[in-house]
Amino acid sequence: MHRFSKPGQLLPAMLAALLLVTGAAYGAPHLPSGLKWLSNDTDPLYAAPEAVKGGSLHLALLSFPLTFRVVGPDSNGSFRGAILGNQLSLIGIHPNTEHIVPELATHWAFGSDKKTMYFKLNPKARWSDGRPVTAGDFAYTLEFMRSKKIIAPWYNDYYSREIERVIVYDDRTLAVVSTKAQPDLYLKLNLTPTPRHFYGRLGDDFVRRYNWKIVPNTGPYRITRFSKGRSIVFARKKNWWGRNLRYFKHRFNVDRVIFRVIRDLNIQWEYFKKGKLDVFGLTMPKYWHEKSKTRVFEKGYVQRIWFFNDTQQPAMGMWLNQDHAIFADRNVRYAFAHGMNVGKVIRQVLHNDYYRLENGYVGYGAYSNRRIRARRFNLQKVAFYMHKAGWHRGPDGIWAKNGRRFSVVVTYGFAGHTPRLVVLKEEAKKAGIELRLEKLDMSAAFKKILEKKHDVAWMGWSTSLRPQFWEHFHSANAHKPQTNNITNTDDAQMDRLIDAYRNSLEAKERIVLSKKIQDRIHAIGAFVPTFMVPYVRQAFWRWWRLPTPPGTRHTDDLFAPFDSATGGLFWFDAARYRETARARKKHTSFAPATIIDKTYRREVPAP
Repeated sequence: MHRFSKPGQLLPAMLAALLLVTGAAYGAPHLPSGLKWLSNDTDPLYAAPEAVKGGSLHLALLSFPLTFRVVGPDSNGSFRGAILGNQLSLIGIHPNTEHIVPELATHWAFGSDKKTMYFKLNPKARWSDGRPVTAGDFAYTLEFMRSKKIIAPWYNDYYSREIERVIVYDDRTLAVVSTKAQPDLYLKLNLTPTPRHFYGRLGDDFVRRYNWKIVPNTGPYRITRFSKGRSIVFARKKNWWGRNLRYFKHRFNVDRVIFRVIRDLNIQWEYFKKGKLDVFGLTMPKYWHEKSKTRVFEKGYVQRIWFFNDTQQPAMGMWLNQDHAIFADRNVRYAFAHGMNVGKVIRQVLHNDYYRLENGYVGYGAYSNRRIRARRFNLQKVAFYMHKAGWHRGPDGIWAKNGRRFSVVVTYGFAGHTPRLVVLKEEAKKAGIELRLEKLDMSAAFKKILEKKHDVAWMGWSTSLRPQFWEHFHSANAHKPQTNNITNTDDAQMDRLIDAYRNSLEAKERIVLSKKIQDRIHAIGAFVPTFMVPYVRQAFWRWWRLPTPPGTRHTDDLFAPFDSATGGLFWFDAARYRETARARKKHTSFAPATIIDKTYRREVPAP
């Protein structure tokens, strides 16, 4: 019971709000006795001790981000990862062992209630403006993420339903309390701090006011310069507080990371061959097998690498908008899936380098439902389901019903995928389905999809350590813009399964529920899985160096500059740069180099 100066006195509103967040009254709360404090300074290192600092990494963006905010409208674009990659959390996950490792916290402990974690912050931790990171910054995260001012329903819900409170014991000690006991507690309670001293009290103008603000962060880099529509520059902090931590040593080596907007992949390729970009992705087969047969590769100025990883696969495919009348009938959705000849795309366009993605949750270990197989191209099944839905072939061969043709727009944002979609389009005609391809700027495509104005969205979603279902398939996120339920799935059985998964206390039960949810996703048929790529293929100028092995189990970009788990492993070799410059000037060459690394390769099904 709290004690007050006057019996029966009501708490002032400000103090009451503080109590909700900190759980404290007039004196600091006391830590429970018997806590077992843990840390980890024994897991294997994966950076190269010979790495040196210096140089600038030049990368390309297909479009300029719509905002630098990481919450609220238009914030869920791909560039968001670069910003979040420089915001550390309380703890990290080792990318090879998947054990907990220190980040902002040096130590952690688990409460006996199985819903609380305790943390001791690193006293050296600093914001990029020099302010110390305190326990209060984590308490403010809760206040910030629950605020309606940020216009972010997913975050409002998550930080209310999943996180009960943050308890501040002192500036360096805190606890995060879940709303329920659960397995994988450390994944739920691993908060990032939010700088109260920067935001203060949020107003109705949050979205506009902070659209292009550079928010203080805790990671190794921060944005120092940008030109809207053209470029963004990150600079390495000269005296970054975390540079000597065990798992950050010999990492984050370049002085600057310069992103330049180049809206066409072919133009990016030309820039790369001239040395104006340092890295280029070769995942697309035409670049690996054909376009890399050029002078800079043959003379050894540029090297290629094929690195196999062992990680969760993005949910790449075709997302059908069930709020559009044509996809309201499940039979039509099934017919659409059977009318997509994904196998031919893999064989004809992708050189059999890609693998068929069977569902949206591959690579999650016990949580993945390996029984599910994606619907294959089958004209007989198309006809069966279309007749069942009451459709008939029109005079032009396209299915029709009540004056409506089976003609849909496929919205996408990456021109390099056009050849894949052209094959699907031609094959779909055989199935009586007309695909109209709509290529937009990457940001414009994503904006249209989040606003639920698409028929079919061609895209993939990023991954997490455990499957996430609520944001993509729960009815709470259907029929409204700016949520990730882009299929507008509104299914009572799905909701019950997802709610049970979120509320489950036992790992075994969550695994069973995860598989049932995936079965239900497959049964609804609003997501058509396409491809997966369990490797990384990249080209890079030979003055860039990589450790041995070149990446980790979970690496999906060998030249990711920021990510606290897998980023920043490469470095600039000034001697090689000068050597290469002399060779190019004198028209001499080096031996061509292609690196194939199978350290983490797993057997996967044939395409």
